[in-house]
Amino acid sequence: MKRVKSVIAVLLLAFGLQAQGISFTGYARNYTGILLTGDNEFSIIQNTLNLNMEQSKDKVAFKVNPYIYQYADKELEIGLREAYLDIYFNSVDLRIGQQQIIWGKADGVFITDIVSPKDLREFLLPDFDEIRMGVTGFKADYYIGDNTFELVWLPTFTPTLLPEEGSIWLPAPEFPVKPVIDHSEEKVKASLKNSEVFAKFSALTALVDFELMGGYAWDDDPTMHVIKQIDPATHQLTGLTIYPRHHRLTIGGGSFSTTLGPFVLRGEGAYYNGKYFNTADPLAEESVIKKDYLHYLLGLDYTLFDVHLSGQFIQQAVLDYDEYIDNDQFSNMATFLADRNFLNETLNLSFFMYYDFNNKASLIRPKLIYDLADGFEILIGANIFTGSSGMFGQFHNNDMTYAKIKYSF
Repeated sequence: MKRVKSVIAVLLLAFGLQAQGISFTGYARNYTGILLTGDNEFSIIQNTLNLNMEQSKDKVAFKVNPYIYQYADKELEIGLREAYLDIYFNSVDLRIGQQQIIWGKADGVFITDIVSPKDLREFLLPDFDEIRMGVTGFKADYYIGDNTFELVWLPTFTPTLLPEEGSIWLPAPEFPVKPVIDHSEEKVKASLKNSEVFAKFSALTALVDFELMGGYAWDDDPTMHVIKQIDPATHQLTGLTIYPRHHRLTIGGGSFSTTLGPFVLRGEGAYYNGKYFNTADPLAEESVIKKDYLHYLLGLDYTLFDVHLSGQFIQQAVLDYDEYIDNDQFSNMATFLADRNFLNETLNLSFFMYYDFNNKASLIRPKLIYDLADGFEILIGANIFTGSSGMFGQFHNNDMTYAKIKYSF
């Protein structure tokens, strides 16, 4: 009943604001997915109402973006993706409140795009504006000609949202005994010393567009610290306790894009200082080890016979590598996109693919979008996982086809 009352309150607020001259847009959507393995169970049945309420007056503006997810097999979810106030000055813009912050040039990969944490409850399958979570903070943009200096301060830490127990998207690492998960050390207390700060400088020039960024932040993804219980008499493993913990990171990097004749060349990279990796070293007192690492990509875009083509090569490199680290020293991945519109741009066909070279695994995502009428579209697609291990291969039983019916207003 409380959930129903909350939905009614959201709708009454929206219509009340519209009556006061506030812009009111959004969409209603049904999203149904069916697994292609086993008994062809439904992977998801979700009804969504997404609202955007905006208004701008003189030197101020605001936006509120509530959403409602209704599922067939779990409780109603009501959330607030964004709710912020903009204040405009001659050369400075301020944004205060909950907001999504998007950085970088990469497609489908997070390298310098690290300010907004991720909602990974459905892996990487939702649209990226739904994967990126809103963060409460203060953002200031200072404009100098075609250049912008951006400063972000987040007073509280928001972690990655991981799949729930029992979800088909929850990774299932193998342990010799069933572990106990202790979340007592996972939360980062809200305090000034635990806040996060980021800065970015971006420039538009005749030859190249580029960004330089840095941040002092918490790792959005928790490190799993493993404590072993050993029988002193037999020296046999009797139990495992896992303590998820977030650690501080110092990040520096940048991105660029430039035109080379008919091609667009893109690049992005970041240096991460203080990342913790799990290790299988039998002599180590800790189950983790602290190392720096690099994460970077090169991408190329090209249009051929009205088909937009895009490819990216992505690599992660652990510096001062230790042979017992669970991760490979070099992790290599590529993405490929082919996209074309038909029928006066009412029909769109696209093919997107991740390929993991280390594990010979992939995620293949073909889809078709048809604009049936003004504001009304039908999307049919599939998510195919190949391989048996790694980021994509671990979900080889989750091949699915899905449909989204969406009305935008």
